Amino acid sequence: MATEKVFPMTQAGKEKLVQELEYLKSVKRKEVVERIKIARSFGDLSENSEYDSAKEEQAFVEGRITTLENMIRNAKIIAESEMAGDSVSLGSSVTFVELPDGEEETYSIVGSAEADPFEGKISNDSPIAKSLLGKKVGDQVTVQTPGGEMNVRIISIK
Repeated sequence: MATEKVFPMTQAGKEKLVQELEYLKSVKRKEVVERIKIARSFGDLSENSEYDSAKEEQAFVEGRITTLENMIRNAKIIAESEMAGDSVSLGSSVTFVELPDGEEETYSIVGSAEADPFEGKISNDSPIAKSLLGKKVGDQVTVQTPGGEMNVRIISIK
C-alpha cells in the first residue's frame, strides 16, 4: 500500500485549514445544495446554465473538502524546537537582500499546505526555500529561479 504524503505545517497553519474545512462543510456545502435546488426548479436541466454552474461548484467544494481532510489527517506539526536555531529550517522566517543592491525581503518557510506568497509564506519545495534551507546568517546563496539565477545574502533568521 502506498504511503500518504505528509504535510509539514505550523499549528497555526493547521488551525487555518480546520477553519476552512468547517466553513466548507457547515456553510458553503449548504449554499451550493440550495443553489442546485433552485436551479432544478427552473425546469429542463439540459439547457440550464445555473444548474450546471451549481453542480460544478459542488464538485469543487467536495474536492476541496476531501483535500483538506487529507492534509489535516496527514499533518506533521513543526515543533518550536525544530524552528529554533541559527540556520534556516522549516518554520523559519528569513530576511535576505538580493545582491548586489536589492531590497530586503522576508519570507516564512512553511509546508506546501500553508504556503501563501501574498502573505510572505513560501513552500519548503520552492526554489528559494530549497536554496536557503540549512544556511546561516551572513551566507551568500545562489538561488535558481525560473527567471534565472539570483544571488542573496541572509540578514536574519527568526
